[in-house]
Amino acid sequence: MTIPSLHPVRALLFAFCMVLLAVPAAWAQQVPQSSEQIKLSFAPVAKRAMPAVVNIYTRKVVRTAQPLSPLFNDPFFRHFFGDRMPMGIPEDRIQRSLGSGVIVNGDGLVVTNHHVVAGSDEITVVLSDRREFEAQLVGSDERTDLAVLRINTRGETLPVLPIGDSDQLEVGDLVLAIGNPFGVGQTVTSGIVSAVARTSIGVGDFRSFIQTDAAINPGNSGGALVDMNGNLVGINTAIYTRNGGSNGIGFAIPTPMVKAVIAGITEDGKVVRPWLGATGQDITSEMVSALDLKRPMGVLINGLYPGGPAEKAGMQVGDVVVAVNGREISDPESLRFRLATLPVGEDAALTVLRQGRERVLQVKLVAPPDNPPRDMTEIKGRNPFSGTVVANLNPALAEELGLQTIEQGVIITRIARGTVAARLQFRPGDIILRINDAPVNTVADLRRALSTARDAWKITMRREGEVFSLTVGG
Repeated sequence: MTIPSLHPVRALLFAFCMVLLAVPAAWAQQVPQSSEQIKLSFAPVAKRAMPAVVNIYTRKVVRTAQPLSPLFNDPFFRHFFGDRMPMGIPEDRIQRSLGSGVIVNGDGLVVTNHHVVAGSDEITVVLSDRREFEAQLVGSDERTDLAVLRINTRGETLPVLPIGDSDQLEVGDLVLAIGNPFGVGQTVTSGIVSAVARTSIGVGDFRSFIQTDAAINPGNSGGALVDMNGNLVGINTAIYTRNGGSNGIGFAIPTPMVKAVIAGITEDGKVVRPWLGATGQDITSEMVSALDLKRPMGVLINGLYPGGPAEKAGMQVGDVVVAVNGREISDPESLRFRLATLPVGEDAALTVLRQGRERVLQVKLVAPPDNPPRDMTEIKGRNPFSGTVVANLNPALAEELGLQTIEQGVIITRIARGTVAARLQFRPGDIILRINDAPVNTVADLRRALSTARDAWKITMRREGEVFSLTVGG
């Protein structure tokens, strides 16, 4: 661009104006210019939100018994006695814990973390104005680490924290964390959204967390993550720490999951999640060109359950799922999260890429079927599986066990300590494939195979996707 000859003063003004036009609006920030600006604070947001955030105190009676003699603590004795160790007189002790919660309904509905109230005999909710209420557990969902409580408000209407849309959060947005860290009392800390849709955090089975650097410490669990509009955008659930305190890395459960769990527990008494009937894997950089993608994104479908919702919708092995109802999918965990926030009975629009072309599949969201019948059976007698509980694996059971599989067959669900199966190091989740070259498709097949084999068993099993064999006896 050529600038025409101008008077020196005019040229300077022209250049200055061009610089102003080139500066983005987001850069037009400055230090406070007055005492009024210096006094700006988060106080109005905190003042609106704090009355709806509560402290939760729990009490649990734990029965313990000490060995009659210190000798019984020796590993030598435990090797022979196992679970049959002679014990002393049982003693009861009181175990107490604390956490936080959020009032989401004026008639006394409170949401918190599952781990805050799990196994509690008594739950006490304390409001910010120090009023105390006894609370009842309405329902709990361990897999998302969420629980719903109800308190008797005695006819009073309690303050409520409106539930916002955490999908609108962006990295860099200001947030407040409100809770009861270390039991010191209600505390407000501030920070920013450090990341969204964190799926690599090993907390719960449905992972898509909001990461924040607002100080979160033990006792904050179940408390509120609040945006600058005073809306709830997450339930604080975990921290990354090396010393038990805050290191500036905290995680919150996003509100789409919070709303789904509240609705499931209050309407149906439990959380029922949609079943896709498909399995998938991450897209690596090496797979991008082969799949005709521009970058690693989405989930590559590698298995379909016969007659499942995905297959009925027209999905094929090799499809790449990139969005659910317009929300981008980055990996299998984010796909599971998005589906888990949707209600059973509705349709979901899954955007897939097939041979480089985009198409939208309408998938009917259904509950995982409890078919074929489980036929839960405890195996006894002189055989390698003595001490196990086995069942026919079906989608409903796989969902309950937290298994990402579309397999069918016979699965070990439980193993008693000190039994033959325990000594052979079988594990819950192992799928029995064959015994002495006879296929095992049902529990009836397993019982038949065990009754015909006498002295030797050649067992083929699948564990975490890997097939292995072992021979017992003979």
